[in-house]
Amino acid sequence: MVILLIKLVVFDLDNVIIDGEGIDEIGKLINIEDQIAAITEQAMQGDIDFETSIKKRVGLLKGVATDDIKTLANEMPLMKGAEETVSSLKENGFEVAIISGSFDIIADTIKGKLDVDNIFTNSLVEEDGILTGEVTGPLVSGSKLDVLSKLIEEKGYTLDECVAVGDGANDISMIESAKYGIAFNAKPALKENADIIVETRDLTDVLNVIINLNSENTEGDADVDKEVAVETEVVETTDVVVENQEEEQVADATEEVVEEIEETEEVVEEAEEEVAEEEVAEEETAEEEAEEAEEEAVEEEVAEAEEEAAEEEAPEAEEEVAEEKPVKEAKPKKSKKKNALPEPDFDLADTIEGVRAQKDEREERIAKVADEREAFNREAKEQRKIRDELNSELKENLAKAIEFRDQRNEINKQVEENKNARNKVNDEIKSLEWSSGKKDKIRIEAEIKKIDKIIETRVLDIKKENQLVKNANDLRKELAEIKEDDKVKEEAAELKKKSEEYHAKVVELSEQAQEAHEQMLSYFRKTDEIRTAADEAHKLFIQARKNASAKHEEFKMILSEIHVINKKLGSNKNRKRRSDKSGGSSNNKKNREEKERAESIFDKFKNGKKLSTEELLLLQKYDIN
Repeated sequence: MVILLIKLVVFDLDNVIIDGEGIDEIGKLINIEDQIAAITEQAMQGDIDFETSIKKRVGLLKGVATDDIKTLANEMPLMKGAEETVSSLKENGFEVAIISGSFDIIADTIKGKLDVDNIFTNSLVEEDGILTGEVTGPLVSGSKLDVLSKLIEEKGYTLDECVAVGDGANDISMIESAKYGIAFNAKPALKENADIIVETRDLTDVLNVIINLNSENTEGDADVDKEVAVETEVVETTDVVVENQEEEQVADATEEVVEEIEETEEVVEEAEEEVAEEEVAEEETAEEEAEEAEEEAVEEEVAEAEEEAAEEEAPEAEEEVAEEKPVKEAKPKKSKKKNALPEPDFDLADTIEGVRAQKDEREERIAKVADEREAFNREAKEQRKIRDELNSELKENLAKAIEFRDQRNEINKQVEENKNARNKVNDEIKSLEWSSGKKDKIRIEAEIKKIDKIIETRVLDIKKENQLVKNANDLRKELAEIKEDDKVKEEAAELKKKSEEYHAKVVELSEQAQEAHEQMLSYFRKTDEIRTAADEAHKLFIQARKNASAKHEEFKMILSEIHVINKKLGSNKNRKRRSDKSGGSSNNKKNREEKERAESIFDKFKNGKKLSTEELLLLQKYDIN
């Protein structure tokens, strides 16, 4: 879960949330838009104060019907991206408010459209549905900062938890005071006071800025988006004073870290969901095959019991079978579950031979489909394994990248500390040198050089040239008399030594920071490659699962058809068995074996063993009692 350090986002209304200036549009209703627009522009540029401008403009609106303004409010276009921006901010946990010098008759309509949390505006005074030319409200004489301060006090927020977005001079107070002030397609007066400037007329650009700002804050380092400082300072050989040069920068990938982590978590979550579903096809298949075997076993048992009962013509046996049959038929209730076989839609052949041919054809097909399904399942397992291994590697790379990023940022802090110490020492050196007479020496040397250059490069009369020579000689005498204090020189030398040490440390640490940065980028690049491979493996996994599921559905349909065929063939078993009954040697052998088994069962019965229905039927068949 993202921890929101920015909690409140405040927008201006005119030319920010709506694409236009509300009061200018009202002016069009009575054809005075040019006069109003001129006053509006003066206020937006900061040429006149807002209170004066709003009273002047509203005075021109006297006589306008409020119904016409309400109709206008419904028709005013929103700024591009306004709906998406407000909706996304609220979805991400931000509270959204509008603070505007515009009017509630327009703002209330916008609030309803966008579901804004809070809105603060002025009100146009009206009598009997007609404007009087007067205006009231907190923003006539008060500032937007006054309103914002009251709001955050009520909400328990601080200005450091607030972002303000505006476009004109009357937004300056809240833009300056909020943690981040964003100038949106703004006037120059506001741009000068804003932290961030967005030049487009699309509020989704503001949305992206706010989301990124909050992401940077959650990293806990306000400088994470700054780049590694590569020091290029050079120690001057003459004064041994380390001069500051501009720091070079390299791209910081902190935002990329956050994106990578979110995407990795999404991939892993997808993987876990898919793993949970993965064995469905195999489990369904196993259950269906078990049901098939069970049904066939029940059918054979019932058929044999009926056949034997018919052959012996034993009424008691028939009663036993009749009692047992419902129990056995009621057993396979699993077929009613959600994974039950589909209803087949095919025509059985007219002859038993034709039906058997249908069964042979479907058994051949179902074997082929089962092989294809298993092949897809194997492919899915293989791709899942590849994907999971890549995701594990992805996490490791991200952890390494973040480790090097944190290391780089820590080193940069040390760089900054040493730079500050070095600069402080350099300031002390300059102060000592000026106080020891060096300032006078530099001034006199410069004047001598200037005089010498004039004498060398210009044609002068003898009198003027002699005067310049005399002036130069006097300055040289003055220069010779200036002596630096030995103690000051010694102290300056010590400070120069310290400056050089701090500078050496700055260079050393900057190199370390650069190395850590390069390592971080390397791991990020590798992470991109791994993520691409993991995404590809996941796509192949999903496709293989879909193919396996399709084959499984085909398998179930064929299996359902085989069940229908088996039932058809099973209904002819008794007739077939009766027609096959003869005094043949195979039947005699079977009868002998059954009788021997019946005698063995009877012996066990005498010793207290409970008999099953099948065993009772067998005893009755051979009249053993």
